Amino acid sequence: MRHRFAYRKLNKTSEHRKALFKNMLNSLIKYEQIITTLPKAKELKPKIDKLITIGKKSDLNNKKNLFSKLQDKNSVKKVFETFSKRYANRKGGYSRVLKAGFRTGDDAPMAVIELVDRDENAKKIDKPKKVDPTKKDKEPVKKTATK
Repeated sequence: MRHRFAYRKLNKTSEHRKALFKNMLNSLIKYEQIITTLPKAKELKPKIDKLITIGKKSDLNNKKNLFSKLQDKNSVKKVFETFSKRYANRKGGYSRVLKAGFRTGDDAPMAVIELVDRDENAKKIDKPKKVDPTKKDKEPVKKTATK
């Protein structure tokens, strides 16, 4: 019988699990889509749905509650400003888990967890812009050997 087993331990200590999910929640809020293993994605889905539900009611107590869970001002700001407006008429089900095959090496089942009605440009936040080679701002500095 599997009674009173509330969640997956993922073979990690409680502190490691808590830090893992905090980082995954921040990444999911920032990029709105992440690729991870299937058990982690299934555990992450209710957590992100609860955070967005908290963010829909904008008051100081909810902001403090979210900040205590995420510990990132930019993530809290995005939940309250962007997600609360985007999901104002939705009563739950803010994320989805899609199976994405198996990882090479250890054959672990992979999954994509993403927010419903996500912003396609959110994945490109940290990617550097391509530099046009025709434009030259400065001459390259020549390195000279010194003794």
